[in-house]
Amino acid sequence: MGKCRVSNNIRKLRFYNDEMTQQELAEQVGVTRQTIVAIEKAKYSPSLELAFRIALVFDSSVAEVFSYDLDDKK
Repeated sequence: MGKCRVSNNIRKLRFYNDEMTQQELAEQVGVTRQTIVAIEKAKYSPSLELAFRIALVFDSSVAEVFSYDLDDKK
């Protein structure tokens, strides 16, 4: 099985939502700004609950915010 990666559109969604800051998003979903930074950079995969909370902030589905990519290269 190849390497898996969770990617996201959080930065773009923040921009299109009145240029929301990472801090503002963090406060709305109950995490630190550093957690949002790590998620945006794909250094950290959020829990399912946090993924849903982030999606709700943007009035989007989880699938519109996050995607799961499987790299089959060996």
